[in-house]
Amino acid sequence: MGLWLLARIAVPLLAVPFVMAPCAVADSDMSAQIRDIVTHELAPTATAADPGGLAAVVYAGGHLDFFNYGFADAAAKRPVTPDTLFNLASLRKIFEATLVALGTERGELRLDDPVSKYLPELHGDYISRVTLRELVTHTSGLLLPTDHPPWPNATFSRDQFIAMLNAWTPQAGEEPGKQRIYTHAGYVLLQLALERRYGEPIGTLIESRILKPLGMTSTFIPERGEDGRALLRPEIMQRVVQGYSDQGMPIGPSGNQQSYYDFPGTGQMYSSARDFGTLLRACLDGAVIDPELRAALEMTERESFRIDAKFGQAMAWENVRLDGVAVVDKPGGLNSASAYIGLVPARKLGIALLANRGEYPHEIARYTILPALAKL
Repeated sequence: MGLWLLARIAVPLLAVPFVMAPCAVADSDMSAQIRDIVTHELAPTATAADPGGLAAVVYAGGHLDFFNYGFADAAAKRPVTPDTLFNLASLRKIFEATLVALGTERGELRLDDPVSKYLPELHGDYISRVTLRELVTHTSGLLLPTDHPPWPNATFSRDQFIAMLNAWTPQAGEEPGKQRIYTHAGYVLLQLALERRYGEPIGTLIESRILKPLGMTSTFIPERGEDGRALLRPEIMQRVVQGYSDQGMPIGPSGNQQSYYDFPGTGQMYSSARDFGTLLRACLDGAVIDPELRAALEMTERESFRIDAKFGQAMAWENVRLDGVAVVDKPGGLNSASAYIGLVPARKLGIALLANRGEYPHEIARYTILPALAKL
């Protein structure tokens, strides 16, 4: 075909106005509304006057949107990005609960197994009646001294921890399975039971059974070094935040691993907003190849203990009934870190917030952002 004919064909084509498909316009409008809502609520909580920074990820309409504020390290002027690694605090419990659910799906353990089945050194009158189900749903009644602030100024060996459990008698007459009492110690005990059942460290179990199948490549439970820092490769450590108090004071070095316990696997977990976007997609859209892992994630979200008319407890997750919106979420916090993940399964939308300061007001996601997004 001659060049003159190509030119004659091309001109009319270029003159045709571009018209976006209706679905593309709708997607664009929804994305703009999402960004307006999230920015309006988050920007005032992470200003230049506030310590540290904030990374957020929203999943809605099948898309991920990232929001970044402030500094991962203020002294170095290192900005927060979707790949910055934050301390997850108690969001780690979601992954341990998923291990329990996955083991149940695969017939490797039973929720009503007493924890002493896996740790026969537990022989106290109370602890010998506690089951895996009660540990994973915070209904064991355990509330050890290691569950109370102030933040760690003493540590306990594994033998001391077991001795505390064997001697435990609840002060208020609680019974296993009869009440919801949030307990960090219960999840440390769950860690020991899982490690004994499978013969592998908790970090290895979470990586091989959950993180790799989901494609979460920037999530770690590192070992703790002698200086209290996470043991991570230098190129990974460069992405880790410096933690700050709510008053802006640095707390420990970057990668600080706070713990009441001096045995392996009891430090903090680190992850990024990008990896939590992957987790949101998996929880909300079933983006998991392994059907047993998909079923395990769903199992962890189901309420198993009703607290009151508004709140219920699932496996690590909490169920919250708001006006016309059912939220499944999990907050976490230390004196140097705050984290939150929340889902609205009926609308397939969710949000995760990661901050490197204590007392970040993450309730804004539960009570304001998610209900607003659910109305779009």
